[in-house]
Amino acid sequence: MIIYIVFFFLSFILTYFIKEYAMKKSLVAEVNERSSHTTPTPHGGGIAIAVSWFIGLSFFYMQGEVDASLYKALMVGVVLSVVSYMDDLYELSAKLRLVVQSVVAIGGLFFLGGLEHIDFFFFTLSNEWVCNLFAFFIILWFINLYNFLDGIDGYAGSEALFLAFGGYLLFGGVHFIVLFMAVAGFLVWNWHKAKIFMGDVGSTLLGYSVAVFTIYYTNEDASNLWVWLVLFGVFFFDATITLLRRYNNGEILTQAHKKHAYQRLTQAGFTHEKVVLLSLLINFFILLLVFYMKNKFLLLLSSGIIFFLVMRYIDKQKAFA
Repeated sequence: MIIYIVFFFLSFILTYFIKEYAMKKSLVAEVNERSSHTTPTPHGGGIAIAVSWFIGLSFFYMQGEVDASLYKALMVGVVLSVVSYMDDLYELSAKLRLVVQSVVAIGGLFFLGGLEHIDFFFFTLSNEWVCNLFAFFIILWFINLYNFLDGIDGYAGSEALFLAFGGYLLFGGVHFIVLFMAVAGFLVWNWHKAKIFMGDVGSTLLGYSVAVFTIYYTNEDASNLWVWLVLFGVFFFDATITLLRRYNNGEILTQAHKKHAYQRLTQAGFTHEKVVLLSLLINFFILLLVFYMKNKFLLLLSSGIIFFLVMRYIDKQKAFA
């Protein structure tokens, strides 16, 4: 138990020093049209998450408590973290980011042995090319949607805590505890009002790690694909529906915007804390469904209805335009 606390304090202390360094060097997230904050704030705190996460993973891997294929796939995230931090500093081109993300996705799939099958409830698809192409795009989408949803204090971090908690409850594994502690140490500094943001270095890594968990556990049981999509539903549903709505509106999809559900709630007057607590309430209700509803088709249907109703509520607070 003590070793987990070590990773919490490692993340906590690293975040503090990163914050102080960023302030001295003026490495701050400036306020722009997409921002949900009102003052320039240090960013790059995700480095603390990454360092604590990778050290913790390596420690338990050497102890024989993390599966080799999962460990190696997750460690490919080092590349993503480094390049994402460079993007935080220098704003790399979208094409370069996509190339790096694609290489990382391929590397992760290589170590996982690819995605073996996709469960469609009434039949299981096992075509190697189709399954791996699907997995490739899942990884890319998870990386980017997590980045899209990192916009208000504590939101991306609290989602990671929930997923780590849910993952451990459902599947076990010390890697989930390490992730929880690595994010919790950072989150102390990121809670409203945030003293530092995680930046792309943190959000892209978290999205990638969730994608790796999804594929790894789907290879153990094909129905786990839907379990992870439902667990990740608050972020996945918001990002996907918002993208489809913007496409339907004829908008330029690469253009910055403030139309995600969490952004519209803050525009409607919700505080950052209230949005985060609302998302956690929905998440834990969803976790109860996952835990007790064994029929995955009914689970997907029930959770889809819940997310749809939540989105309708948010539309009434602030219409999507």
